[in-house]
Formats: sequence, C-alpha cells, structure tokens
Amino acid sequence: MAAVKEIGLSGLRERKKAKTHEAIQTAALRLFREQGYETTTIEQIAEAAEVSPSTFFRYFPTKEDVVIHDALDPLLFASFAGQPAELTPIQALRASMADVFGALTPEELALEVEREELILDVPELRARMLDDLAKTFQGFAGALAARLGRPVDDIAVRAFAGAVLGAGLAVWLTGSVSVSSAEGTIDYLKDFDAAMAWLDEAGLRL
Repeated sequence: MAAVKEIGLSGLRERKKAKTHEAIQTAALRLFREQGYETTTIEQIAEAAEVSPSTFFRYFPTKEDVVIHDALDPLLFASFAGQPAELTPIQALRASMADVFGALTPEELALEVEREELILDVPELRARMLDDLAKTFQGFAGALAARLGRPVDDIAVRAFAGAVLGAGLAVWLTGSVSVSSAEGTIDYLKDFDAAMAWLDEAGLRL
C-alpha cells in the first residue's frame, strides 16, 4: 500500500511540475507577443505566471529555455513506444505524430505556433534550437533502441535516427510553408508526414 501511495504522489508531483512548466511558458509567450522578446524580463514572466523568480529558474535556466522547452517530445516518445509492434519505426513515428498533434486543443496548437514562430524570428533562439536538437536526437534514438531491443549506441540506430530527424529538420527550415499560423503548422505536419512516407517507401529500414 505504501508503494502505491508513493507512486501516486510521484504522479501528482509530475503533473504539478508539468502544469507549472505550462503556466510559465504560456505567460512568457503572451508577454513576448505583447511587448517583444527582447524587452520582456524574467521578473515580468514570473509575475505573470504567479511564481517567484527563483521558481522560474528551477524550471527554466534562461529566458531562451522557456521558448525552446518542448512539452510534446515526451508525449511523442511515449506514443512511439506504444505503437503496434508490426509497424516499421517510421510508420510508428507517423502514427505517434498523428496521435499527439491530433489530440491538441486549438489553444495548445496556438501555443505551439507561437513558440515555433519565435524560434524562427529570433536569431539567438534559432541558434539555440539547433544546439538543442542533440537532446531530441538522444530521446528519439533511445526510444527507437528500446522499441527494437537494440543498444542505443548501435551505429544503425544512430544513423536511422539522424536520417529521420534530418528529414524533419529539412522540411522545417527549407519548406515553403510558414509555421506562423495554425494552418502553416498543419501544413508543416503534412509535409513532415510526406517526408517520412518517402523515407519508408525508399526502403529506410532497421
């Protein structure tokens, strides 16, 4: 019984942490929209989110981090892990993308649009996002290795993960469709899915 209670408390803490992350990020994005990224201070974000500056720093080390933080990655990796075993890794990724983004409310999609727009518009955020791709790569490679029962340092796993993420990044950075609207984001997701379908049809396998 004590173990069950401990698990319940752990889950409660994680939900509270996620809500605080969301509250701070939502407040920050609203302020960035209203008064600009450069002129918005961490103290203003903390006040708008009704937390202390010290709490802000426990969740986000810098102002850049509040934009770069992607709450969807863990959801995508969890969905990817839960896809039927008969699907190829790319098919499982396409299904998980559809599951996670299809479950977003209009408000959540709008938040993602604002975040993506800021990353594209602010040079230091764009550079930081490219640096942060290493975390996404490690997360996807780990999920891929676990799904296949292979070590995460397997060269084939790493190369496959790199090919998939590289295709997604190419669509995001060089696509003709802007992500500065909900429609643009939806078009990007369609282009990403088309890129994944091409890789699958081209025979990218593990």
